[in-house]
Amino acid sequence: MRRSLIGIIAALAVLVQGPALAQRPTAPLPTFPTQQQAQQHCPSDIVVWLNLPTGIYHFQGQRWFGNTKSGAYVCQGEADHAGDRATQNGQ
Repeated sequence: MRRSLIGIIAALAVLVQGPALAQRPTAPLPTFPTQQQAQQHCPSDIVVWLNLPTGIYHFQGQRWFGNTKSGAYVCQGEADHAGDRATQNGQ
C-alpha cells in the first residue's frame, strides 16, 4: 500500500510540473569581433553575424551582416545549437 501511494504521488508530481522544457546550453556561445577570428575558430563552418538581443543571424551579403547595433560574428553550427536562427526575410 505504501509503495503504491509513493508511486501515485510521484506520478502526480510529474503531471503538475509538466514536461521538461528545452533549455539553452549553459556554456556561452563563442562570439568574435571580426569575421576572420570567427573563421579561425570554425574553419569548416559558415560565419554569420548574430544579432545578440534577438538571436537572429544574417549571412554574408545580407543587409544586416555586420550591421546591427549589438551583434557579433559566430559559427552557424554553434548558433544553431544555442537555439539561434537565421533571418526569415533574407535581410
